[in-house]
Amino acid sequence: MGWSQNDLSTRSNVGLSTIRSFENGLRTPIANNLLAMRRAFEEAGITLTDEPAGITYSAASEKNGTGIAP
Repeated sequence: MGWSQNDLSTRSNVGLSTIRSFENGLRTPIANNLLAMRRAFEEAGITLTDEPAGITYSAASEKNGTGIAP
């Protein structure tokens, strides 16, 4: 997708320092942050599945089509 941490932060409305801490293993995400990030991915065409665990991507469903946060 080519998103930066800043893109995910903007799209999910989760603080940039929080996302950096998640990625560096310094912090465990809380439920509302996980939900916000999941929603951002799903709005961009990413489908996260639990059973079986996996990810699918549909580029055509991305809202602005650029891979860049609006």
